[in-house]
Amino acid sequence: MLSNIGIPGLILILILALIIFGPSKLPEVGRAFGTTLKEFKNSTKDLVSDEPKPIEDPNKNKY
Repeated sequence: MLSNIGIPGLILILILALIIFGPSKLPEVGRAFGTTLKEFKNSTKDLVSDEPKPIEDPNKNKY
């Protein structure tokens, strides 16, 4: 779906975002979007990973 946008489409989206949010809010919106995308990638990586996480014994280092 996103592979069909192309350069002109991206430029149009950036211009619309600049008009809607303004130049002062645009870095904040980009930062929030980046953080959200990073958290989503980390969550999906944890779900998809084939390596099971070791179960720790709660009594192991009790003393």
